[in-house]
Amino acid sequence: MGDGHRVRIASIGTSAIAERFLDALTGYGGAVYAGAYSRDLSRARQFAHEHGGGLAFGSLDELCACPDVDAVYVSSPNAVHASQALACVRAGKHVLVEKAFASCSREAARVFDAASDRGVVAMEAMRSIHTPGFRAVVETLPQLGEVRLAQMGFSKVTSRIARLRAGERLNVFDPRLAGGSLMDIGIYCVEPAIALFGRPACVGASLVTTPVPGEPSGSPYRTVDLAGAMLLGYGDKAVTLSFGKVSDDLAPCQVEGERATLIYQDVTKPRDLRVVEHVDRGMTWGTTGGTERVVPVENPENDMACELADFCDAVRGDAAALEHARMWADVTLASLEVMDEARAQAGVRFPADDEGRGKG
Repeated sequence: MGDGHRVRIASIGTSAIAERFLDALTGYGGAVYAGAYSRDLSRARQFAHEHGGGLAFGSLDELCACPDVDAVYVSSPNAVHASQALACVRAGKHVLVEKAFASCSREAARVFDAASDRGVVAMEAMRSIHTPGFRAVVETLPQLGEVRLAQMGFSKVTSRIARLRAGERLNVFDPRLAGGSLMDIGIYCVEPAIALFGRPACVGASLVTTPVPGEPSGSPYRTVDLAGAMLLGYGDKAVTLSFGKVSDDLAPCQVEGERATLIYQDVTKPRDLRVVEHVDRGMTWGTTGGTERVVPVENPENDMACELADFCDAVRGDAAALEHARMWADVTLASLEVMDEARAQAGVRFPADDEGRGKG
């Protein structure tokens, strides 16, 4: 490992999310930016130089073989997350993979199994469940009594929808690249739900879909989702999720228990937490709450710092962090299983659903 036990991290991908991750890395003393990989070596050199990295790689094999890289942050298109992460893991590199970790649960399981075999850390960069706000949600749940209902939503209009409607083929809405609203934005609802309540007994999904521009009519990858809703059934509770890229969701999240209800803003960065106690007032013509208590929360401005710190602690071998990494891997797998099922119900297929079966 690098000087002073700082984790030396290289990056794959040059998108805005990669820029934000490197901003978090700059302010974190436990890691250092090593360099960038791109199929275009000149682009890799430019990106690395702009962010203080001294290394540039024009091939993935070169990155994997470099002894001066301990870990790799993967922020390429969804469809290649698993293959790139698997190559890095098999070379002994730790990986922090941007959401969605893989195109489907089978791909993710292969990466996690390989990481376990090589003794390295593989973790999804699902920033929301690493924040102080989400930790506050977890710690508040016991105060609610038996949880019976929960609602989480995240929708926002994307400027790209006009281009899609004009017939342009876009990566974020391309099933061949594991795109769509569920993988891009619905995942922010699915993963917190799984992290809080575990694997559901059943999944019901209704997705708003549209044909993919330019995809042949007989293709299995012709349908992509723009928005949707899901119902996760647990027997003792039901969890409703909504998401989309064609409308704005302005409602708070709720977790309803028999003793109290937790309300909070922004499923992607839980804040403004309030616990409202139930008070029995007899028959009333509406819901009436009792005492309201505010749960203080302070999230960092760039909350990717939280997932970065948790990942680096695990890479350095901290026992608690390693246990948490195993827990988050279970959340990632269960969430992808839920999303696999939702897509299957809506007829949204990715190439990864049909490839790689039986491969080690």
